[in-house]
Amino acid sequence: MNDQEISDLRSPMPRFEDLDGHTIEELSDYLDAGRTPTDPSIEASPGCRIALDALGRLRDLTPELLAFDTAGEPEPEETWVQRILSGIALDAHAGRRIPLTAPTPDVDLGITEGAVRGMIRAAEATVPGVVIGKCRFEGDVTVLGEPVRVHVEVSVPYGVPIPDIAERLRTEISARLDAHTTLSVDGIDITVRDVQQFRPAKKGIR
Repeated sequence: MNDQEISDLRSPMPRFEDLDGHTIEELSDYLDAGRTPTDPSIEASPGCRIALDALGRLRDLTPELLAFDTAGEPEPEETWVQRILSGIALDAHAGRRIPLTAPTPDVDLGITEGAVRGMIRAAEATVPGVVIGKCRFEGDVTVLGEPVRVHVEVSVPYGVPIPDIAERLRTEISARLDAHTTLSVDGIDITVRDVQQFRPAKKGIR
């Protein structure tokens, strides 16, 4: 699988909302170039860096998803890729400010909703073949101690036990939220939106 074939899959995509003046398509091109020459406007943007990290993980999986024999399974639906990119664009936006428990009353600490979504999305790297599409919070994340439920949509590879893979992802997300936020999470719902049937990429395929 070559770069042109992967580029062809991306070409019909709608342009997603700007991220500090950049689009998902521009960030993808920047990633293609190895992030060189360095673009300070991208590297200085937390939202752009979140999107770049997610696009990098998606790219690692994409050659496998596209490595089909001509007479084999059909390629993933274009709408699947659009859903993933839409989720990445949403994650990269700052969103609401989520307070953190401060050591003293006169200290005000917080983290952006986009950063927490990016943290959740990064958990996909620990469960091979899983790609997170969208993530949303049910409850008021701006109020310290308010119960919050996390809803995550995922794509999973064909042939794996879905309950097992969902539990692994749920455990990883929970650990990350516990370690880096003070959200009062009362549940993490994993919804499987897509099951992608693919074989591992053949050696030498790019």
